[in-house]
Amino acid sequence: MDAFTAGLLQRIEATESDLTRAQETGDEFLAEVEQGELEDLQRLAAEHGVQVHTASTA
Repeated sequence: MDAFTAGLLQRIEATESDLTRAQETGDEFLAEVEQGELEDLQRLAAEHGVQVHTASTA
């Protein structure tokens, strides 16, 4: 796995964790921000052929 792929997958994992935490604490604004970030990262992964196994698809 190259550095780009590893870094991207790490960022996705961290963002998923941050999103979950925001949802659990009821921080709707932060949850929206994290959801947008996650969607951007997933789109970037798809554009580069990186397979992502998220909590919702695992």
